[in-house]
Amino acid sequence: MGGTRIDLQPAWVLKATPYRDTSLLLECLTLDHGRVGLVARGARGPRTRTRALLQAFRPLLLSWTGRGDLGGLNAVETAGTSLTLTGERVFSGWYLNELLLRLLGRHDPHPGIYQAYGQALGGLAADPGLGEAALRRFELSLLAELGFGLDLPAGLDAQCWYLLRPDTGLQMVSASTAGAVLGRCLIALRDDRLQDPADLRAARGVLRAALAPLLGERVMASSAVLRQLRQRREGLSAS
Repeated sequence: MGGTRIDLQPAWVLKATPYRDTSLLLECLTLDHGRVGLVARGARGPRTRTRALLQAFRPLLLSWTGRGDLGGLNAVETAGTSLTLTGERVFSGWYLNELLLRLLGRHDPHPGIYQAYGQALGGLAADPGLGEAALRRFELSLLAELGFGLDLPAGLDAQCWYLLRPDTGLQMVSASTAGAVLGRCLIALRDDRLQDPADLRAARGVLRAALAPLLGERVMASSAVLRQLRQRREGLSAS
């Protein structure tokens, strides 16, 4: 039994791990089949060009044969120019990948998430100043696609303070309440107008709190490595 054959499926590589002597284990985000696991046999061989194509942040067309939970890669083609992420934006890209690896089950199609992912990578690559907003936009879209969208109604008051709890929703509170967010920030988040640094910081806290119950207690590796890098850099600057 050869399994189901999928041809020229738009995809992104989320993770590539060495497997046996010359192969790779891939976790990929695809347009019509969601997250899929694939074995790229011989991809690390001395005479293959496949490994050079199977890179993160490069739009691809993948063909594979499905055999249970893990398929076998048959062919790979480029579907556009690789997006160049430099500096800390590389960690932002790995953060997006890590979110998808932890929150998406295999073979659960989410075309909306696929589209949002490509847009987020494009925002990170296009302009360093837009990177933070691109991350927040993706987190908001991801929550909505997974059925945990934030309820940000039209009647929010820009000058009032709110507390957003994943279990009970949005509540108006005093400014001294722990975790309170100014309505202006929630409006900017809702209307995709995050520009002010204070609003961006507040939106990050809101979205991370909303994602926390889904992610559990395990620390995001991409964020932890970035924090360590920043601390090391600060230590070198102080010495």
